[in-house]
Amino acid sequence: MKKFLLSVAIVALIFGGMFACGEQAKWNREERQAMRNLLRDYRKMVYLSNLSEAEYMLFTDSVLSSIEEAYPAYTTFIEMPGMNDTVQVYVVTTIVEQLAADASNMRHLYPYRDLVAANILPDGLSRVQQNAFYQCFANAVDNTYSNAEQLVNAIIADTVQTSQIAQMQATCANELFGWTVEIIEVN
Repeated sequence: MKKFLLSVAIVALIFGGMFACGEQAKWNREERQAMRNLLRDYRKMVYLSNLSEAEYMLFTDSVLSSIEEAYPAYTTFIEMPGMNDTVQVYVVTTIVEQLAADASNMRHLYPYRDLVAANILPDGLSRVQQNAFYQCFANAVDNTYSNAEQLVNAIIADTVQTSQIAQMQATCANELFGWTVEIIEVN
């Protein structure tokens, strides 16, 4: 009986050691920092380029947490073929989740300076006026698209839908500021 208990204990110790070495429960600080450094490359995306540093840190923390939860072993994740594609999917998914949570995050997809350059908004609007425009625009988007996935598909896939978005922007600019925008459809 003693030999049997000793054998079970030794086998349990061996298997426990194998599993402990094979999987890491959580990423360490250096591994998280390496992923944050990788996520800096995504800062160039339109939605992300207009975030403040604090907003961007919250964004990267959200992406990092999702990846770490799905892939608890850092070394397995970074050695995985297509790892960069996986990171990109998590980045885009997080952006879509933020848009779904609050359509006023549209200011990150359509920054004020870009709307001024496109003659959709007048230059020199105060922060309050900009917020009023984005709230109007967000309401129009919410009333047109039932979910963020439809909005993203419309932005990516269809010039007619993009014109519809431009129409929403023009309507809000006109209602709030008396700013008339002429949209020319190019086929």
